[in-house]
Amino acid sequence: MSNSQSDIGLVGLAVMGQNLALNIADHGFRISVYNRTTSKTDTFVEAHPDTPGGLHGAQSLEDFVQSIKRPRKIIILVQAGKATDAVIASLLPLLDPDDIIIDGGNALWTDTIRREKELNEKGFRFVGSGVSGGEEGARFGPSLMPGGKESAWNELKPIWEAIAAKVDADTGKPIEGAAPGKPVEGGVTCTTYIGENGAGHYVKMVHNGIEYGDMQMICEAYALMSKLLGMNPKQMSEVFGKWNESLLDSFLIEITTDILQQDDPVTGQPFVDIVLDTAGQKGTGKWTSVNALDMGIAAPSIAEAVFARCLSAVKEERVAASEIINPIFDAFEGDKDSFIQAIHDALYCSKICSYAQGFQLMRAAQKEYDWKLDFGTISMIWRGGCIIRAAFLQKIFEAYQRDPNLANLLLDPYFKGEIDRCQSNWRKVVAAASVSGVPIPTFMSSLAYYDSYRSARLPANLLQAQRDYFGAHTYERTDQDRGQFYHIDWPDPARPQIEA
Repeated sequence: MSNSQSDIGLVGLAVMGQNLALNIADHGFRISVYNRTTSKTDTFVEAHPDTPGGLHGAQSLEDFVQSIKRPRKIIILVQAGKATDAVIASLLPLLDPDDIIIDGGNALWTDTIRREKELNEKGFRFVGSGVSGGEEGARFGPSLMPGGKESAWNELKPIWEAIAAKVDADTGKPIEGAAPGKPVEGGVTCTTYIGENGAGHYVKMVHNGIEYGDMQMICEAYALMSKLLGMNPKQMSEVFGKWNESLLDSFLIEITTDILQQDDPVTGQPFVDIVLDTAGQKGTGKWTSVNALDMGIAAPSIAEAVFARCLSAVKEERVAASEIINPIFDAFEGDKDSFIQAIHDALYCSKICSYAQGFQLMRAAQKEYDWKLDFGTISMIWRGGCIIRAAFLQKIFEAYQRDPNLANLLLDPYFKGEIDRCQSNWRKVVAAASVSGVPIPTFMSSLAYYDSYRSARLPANLLQAQRDYFGAHTYERTDQDRGQFYHIDWPDPARPQIEA
């Protein structure tokens, strides 16, 4: 083994850490790796003796730190939260000023803000980088969303650009990864500098919230085909396969096609039919929804996707409820093929609304934290490597090319035209699901969001009157300038007195 120093280091050799380390080494960068369990480090390095860049397995943190070129670049890929803080605390006494720590986990962006501030004050640099794409992405090309000081990004940039996913500049289609040891060249790289002060992890959080919405919407399309149309998994797989050649072309539609084709190796039944209907979550979708509430931004499609997982988790309650609550629903009557197209259109329109909400949330956060987010570029780096990668993102990129200050994707001419074209089918699907008792919360909430956003007047006027009545919270008037507040003396409503 060569004694030359490494270009970068990585702490944490779970599957994501191992795959990211191999990706880095395959692109010609020498990398030092460290895991608290030294046997894991030894096994990993011994299993991969011939990477182009080379792996150095460190037996101690001291050896690990000393094996890396200055200014050191050290990636942490351990459990978010206390474990990350513990690793940082153990590294700091061994580091020199201007060394760079990169947190590649799913960190809460406020933790990243805190860590960046604390480390900057101590003379170090901190990068909070979103890493999306799962195990395969980490190995062959993830979408990377780095935040922190720009000087730190400039040091990390050659490595991050080399290992990130690549997409075709014109079509936005991913350029497929090469075999290990043969890095992909060319194309647009799916990473860019996001900004300081936790921006990278914030953008990754919103990505994950959108991912929750995408997954739930696909599940609702599946439920409609299964419960209303009586289709079996193989038939549904054929439909999703066709959809993957349409505007819905995406990684999640692609894997849904495969999943619905899969038979259970134990029973021989369709695999999806023997999977228990309870979904877990790691918290990033919840963070997105809570932050939307904090920011005062409507993100109902994303929130409903989180709530759907919460409802799925109370399996025993649902089973018991199904034996007690038995309302009578109308059976579906209609043309099957035309309704499948309607489901396609409902999924597409709901997806547009979900992304519109995510980008509006980032727009609000930009003002809150004084970031300068490039929304077109963010959509571009999501076109490859990440879980929500889709042809659809090319259209979002083009929308922000047309208008970098676009307030909402629903206002872009392309997306307005698409919803104009598809919304009749969207409404048919929501109506049919309602009368037939099939829960489609993200389809329904997305339609309500669309109808609310396009409404010049909402019933909040009555709500404000209610608030003024019971709590003297005041109200604004339609015949006066905004920002002027009034109150009626409600105890004697027969003779109201208007007070400025």
